[in-house]
Amino acid sequence: MTTPPLAQFPGQQAQAARDVNTASLCRIGQETVQDIVLRTMEIFQLLRNMQLPNGVTYHPNTHQDRLGKLQEHLRMLSVLFRKLRLVYDKCNENCAGLDPIPPEVRLYFLYHISV
Repeated sequence: MTTPPLAQFPGQQAQAARDVNTASLCRIGQETVQDIVLRTMEIFQLLRNMQLPNGVTYHPNTHQDRLGKLQEHLRMLSVLFRKLRLVYDKCNENCAGLDPIPPEVRLYFLYHISV
């Protein structure tokens, strides 16, 4: 006997979409933080290489191109921070009913898992 595919149970699919695994959310949050760090490094790299238009060897096209890249990175950084906030809020919502683990117990488990 085979089980029917999930597409035949729209109620279950909707429930699965709402109840996202908290561990998966944490992984998404970690990847988002890594993307934020990468974008921030790229922004600083652009700023370091960008010359101010002070009249010395000023190329308007190059300056506008770099300014456009900088603005795009800043816009994407804003999107990533909003995404991180959504993940954070959803994780807090999922963990609202759980008993908090004391920090010393958490450190004990982290130490023994890594060893």
